[in-house]
Amino acid sequence: MSKSQAGKTPKAPTPPPKQGWVSEFIAFIEQRNVVDLAVAVVIGAAFGQIVNSLVNNIIMPLVGVLLGGRDISGLEFTVGEAVVTYGVFLQNVINFLIIAFSIFWFAKFMKRAGAFSKTAACHLTKTPPST
Repeated sequence: MSKSQAGKTPKAPTPPPKQGWVSEFIAFIEQRNVVDLAVAVVIGAAFGQIVNSLVNNIIMPLVGVLLGGRDISGLEFTVGEAVVTYGVFLQNVINFLIIAFSIFWFAKFMKRAGAFSKTAACHLTKTPPST
């Protein structure tokens, strides 16, 4: 430490200039993970509609035939004046299970593809794979 610095307190760093909220918002939107999330939400919504159609128009009518021609979505019972529509609940459970099953297999595929691409990259660059 020099003599001139001995009695002085260090200066605080100057803060960066303030940005307006519009430029902050634009910087936020331009981040890759935000765009990826937006794409995933749109694709997820479209996939949900496909699964709903599959369950409502194909699976549940076949289940109804197996149950003697009954419409599952119409299953209900009353408690006092309340109507409990458990058939609609059963359809939503089936929707969830199909979506969960699809996501499971997609994640498994992506994990395997990622492991394959890491292994292929290691062979091309002749470097050992990292764990």
